[in-house]
Amino acid sequence: MTSVRVCAIDDLAVNEASRFVLEGVPIAVVKDAAGDVFAIGDTCTHGDISLAEGFVEDDTLECWAHGSMFSLKTGKPLTLPAYEPVPVYQVELKDGDVHIDPAVTLAV
Repeated sequence: MTSVRVCAIDDLAVNEASRFVLEGVPIAVVKDAAGDVFAIGDTCTHGDISLAEGFVEDDTLECWAHGSMFSLKTGKPLTLPAYEPVPVYQVELKDGDVHIDPAVTLAV
């Protein structure tokens, strides 16, 4: 499978997560203050909650329900109660658009 256009880079609000479902895979996409774009699995591994409804702080996305913070770079939980990581997806920026292949996760 090849990467799929998700949205325009300018459609992403800075330091907020947006939820997209690509090929049945829920993904949270975040653009940070430096303009870097990250994509991680949108489902909290602790409580089956959408991470895109959470809070972005620095390079983390915090689940609003129980406070687990996940690294946007590695998908690893940095705080309990979650202890399992979420997948991380490669982001390609092409002609002002965000592209992600939902079938390929990064080994981090």
